[in-house]
This record gives sequence, structure tokens and C-alpha cells, in this order.
Amino acid sequence: MDLALAGHRVIVTGAGSGIGLEIAKGFAAEGATVRICDVSAEAVAASGFKGAPCDVADRAGVAAFVQAMAEQMGGLDTLVNNAGIAGPTGPVQEIDGADWDRCIEVCLTGQFNMTRAAVPHLRASANGSIVNLSSLAGRVGFALRSPYAAAKWGVIGFTKSLAIELGGDGIRANAILPGLVAGDRQRRVLEAKAQRLGLSFAETEARAFGYTSIRDYVTPQQIADQILFLASERGRTISGQAISVCGDTQMLA
Repeated sequence: MDLALAGHRVIVTGAGSGIGLEIAKGFAAEGATVRICDVSAEAVAASGFKGAPCDVADRAGVAAFVQAMAEQMGGLDTLVNNAGIAGPTGPVQEIDGADWDRCIEVCLTGQFNMTRAAVPHLRASANGSIVNLSSLAGRVGFALRSPYAAAKWGVIGFTKSLAIELGGDGIRANAILPGLVAGDRQRRVLEAKAQRLGLSFAETEARAFGYTSIRDYVTPQQIADQILFLASERGRTISGQAISVCGDTQMLA
């Protein structure tokens, strides 16, 4: 399917590896012009994409990054707010306040920072869109992962508010809710949960898939494919949606 994204101008955050890098590659394969950021300068350099290191929690740094990238590309059509961290694993009473703050700053406030800087550029686009990475945890919760779940619930509310607020400017906003995603990050999350529960990794993985109709990991490419469609002209009447890519997962255990 030709999504007619040639020349489309895109920023993807947290794109030095994993899901973000796959999203960037997907847009590039469709002929889009892509700029990325990542907190790791080494990851940006190794990605094969133009961009710059940037901590999305650094408001001044974000503003400078977005302005520079939009100037390089001659504008901006799509912002993909992918950057995020797993946050701590543990009972709420044992979570360090600084760990809570950092998770919210990156996973939720970081999206605000990027969006705030990007909106003036998106208003000038004929096909402006924002795609925010939430999580299934943002719909069903996640025991022992309260900072992450709280941030991802916040992303959905933020996204819906943006859709209402910016629709008159021709900018649409949607959230993607991945389930269990193949990759090192998901493995680390399950390993931390297994250690906390006193279970083996295999037992923890089996528990997780026990609440999923399609008992397989979501791939980063499947998430990228959904985002590419939303950013294309074919998705121009889709806005304000929280779209799960999760294999029908009913609960995160």
C-alpha cells in the first residue's frame, strides 16, 4: 500500500533504538524526511538518522531541538512522542519519590514539552498529526508499576484533549497502546517483575500471556505500521483515539 508519505516531515523521539528506531525506519522507507532524538548521543549517532541528543524532560532543550529540526526540514507534519522509560518496579509504598518524578517527567511531561514546541510548526502543515505512545498499562493498570501506569493513563487524557483543542487547526492526535512488545526493554520489565514475585522468567512470561488472546509478542514493526497509517492521508479523519496494538490483552500481570 502506497501511503503517499514521500516528503512528509517527521520527528520521532526516543528513536535511537527499539520501537522508536523502527518507527523512524518505517517513515524513511515510505520516503519521509525523518529527524530523531534520543537521550543517548551514541544511539543517535548509530541510528543512521539525522537528529540530536535530547532529554524530553528538558523543556529548554526540547524547544531548541524542535526548532532546529523543523528549520532543517522546512517544516513539520508529524510528531511521534515515543520517548519513555520503564520506571521502577515495586509496591507503591516502596517506590522512591525521585523515581516516580523521573518516570512522570519523561513519559508524560516529556510529551507535553515536545508537543508544546511542535504545535506552531504543525499548524502550518497540510497534514498535521501527533501520535503519542501510551501503553496498555494506560487502560488497564499495572500492579507494581504504578508510576509507569499513571503516566500512560495521563498520555491518553492528554491525547484526547489535544484532539479536541487542535482539530480546528487541522491537526489530529492519537495514542497507541502497545501490549507486550518484543525486545530488550520488555524482557527487562518481566525480569524485574519475576524477581519481585519470586518467580522464574518463564513463569512470569506465561502469566503475562495468560491474559492475552493472541499469545505472542507485538513487534515494533506492527506498531510502526499503525503509526504510518495514522500519519498518512488515509488516516486524516482518525483523531482522539486510544488504539491498542496488544493481541487483545485483558490484563497486565
